Amino acid sequence: MERLPKLAVFDLDYTLWPFWVDTHVDPPFHRSSDGAVRDRRGQAVRLYPEVPDVLRRLQDLGVPVAAASRTGEIEGAKQLLELFDLDRYFVHREIYPGSKVTHFERLQQKTGVVFSQMIFFDDEKRNIIDVSKLGVTCILVQNGMCLQTLTEGLETFAKAQAGP
Repeated sequence: MERLPKLAVFDLDYTLWPFWVDTHVDPPFHRSSDGAVRDRRGQAVRLYPEVPDVLRRLQDLGVPVAAASRTGEIEGAKQLLELFDLDRYFVHREIYPGSKVTHFERLQQKTGVVFSQMIFFDDEKRNIIDVSKLGVTCILVQNGMCLQTLTEGLETFAKAQAGP
């Protein structure tokens, strides 16, 4: 694919992992002796299985990655990115309550990447609707992020760049 985004942005909850970090699990998190990431109660928390492959693929393609999450559990979300060894993929993190539009405005200021050169993956339709109004290519994630969703998203982005 010759037309790649200049920035790929991911929501976290129900996009990279199958829970809401502020309600379904109990921070702080830690890595247990068996290697699993667990919450305060010892409950194991996991990513969607293909998430590391998705982020590695973007890295191999030279596409920088950012996070945009509206969670109130800011420290817990950052902790999970570190414990899952994903923080190395993310060049920027906008993790705080509020509008995804604000997240994207800040990402544009920090990166200099125009909205039309961004792709966004999120599981919530309302976020897709809000962010698409900025001119970002938005992809609704149905059952967690996977390689197929990434490939379809990159194809959608390339078609959008090619124009009518």
